[in-house]
Amino acid sequence: MKNDTIIIGTRSSKLARWQADYVEARLREKYPQLTITQKLMTTKGDKVLDAPLAKIGGKGLFTKELESEMLAGGIDIAVHSLKDMPTEVPAGLVIRAITKREDPGDAFVSEKYASFRELPEGAKVGTSSLRRTAQLLHARPDLSIVSLRGNVNTRLAKLESEHFDAIILAVAGLKRLGFADRITEVLPKSLVLPAVGQGALAIETRADDARIAELTSFLNDAETADCAKAERSFLDTVEGGCQVPVGVYATAENGMLHVEAVIASLDGARLYRGSLDGSRADAAKLGKALAEKLLADGGLAILHEIGLLTDRP
Repeated sequence: MKNDTIIIGTRSSKLARWQADYVEARLREKYPQLTITQKLMTTKGDKVLDAPLAKIGGKGLFTKELESEMLAGGIDIAVHSLKDMPTEVPAGLVIRAITKREDPGDAFVSEKYASFRELPEGAKVGTSSLRRTAQLLHARPDLSIVSLRGNVNTRLAKLESEHFDAIILAVAGLKRLGFADRITEVLPKSLVLPAVGQGALAIETRADDARIAELTSFLNDAETADCAKAERSFLDTVEGGCQVPVGVYATAENGMLHVEAVIASLDGARLYRGSLDGSRADAAKLGKALAEKLLADGGLAILHEIGLLTDRP
């Protein structure tokens, strides 16, 4: 592979293409001499659209095929939504950079109601996320939560065609695709904590590729990376993926981190929430400590009930 060429691997959805185009534009701006191409790929998560994500396995659904292609030398970097990435990266690969975070919140989208609070009893709400479902049901157990799969455009179309009272989507995806005007309300973090890394992009490369490491290092936003480190440490300790209702959100200020997280039962009836503060230098320790606290509070029993843990007391 020529030293003046970079091949970016990406999924072919409009949002994935936006993400790859963004990274390509940043690279072209800094290195105008480079030849940059994109290789479009399809992942299991793109193919299976008739079942909830939790039913088809939550880890690596949107990343595995890209990672295999990179290990085979077919692409140099893969651009992912960080929230889609499992906490364990395959041997031979690394997350080389995490971009500055877009708004990490969840968007309430409705053509009938001005806010989540206004939803009537028994309202039909669409989302593909157990994390959102559990937290929303905790606040409003009367709601009818219906699985909603597909890309952003498809989900927006289903809002009307399938007669939803509201749907919940990531704010970042809507903004990146030019649908900011469809956001009725950004749900408060006190109601719904976001997914790990939501709003940030991950640049994954081969671990031994020094050339690509040097070329992509400027894309890393240190503050976002520290927040992500805490959030991913929390998730890794909980051993969760898409199958577990887990929300976690870290913010940085003046060298310090504030980490807030939640573990909930699938039906939202039980919810354990807490927060910790500490130094950015201790990001991974903070995430782990908060996870251990919430597991001890009752989260561990939830994981056993879901059937994810068989070897922990």
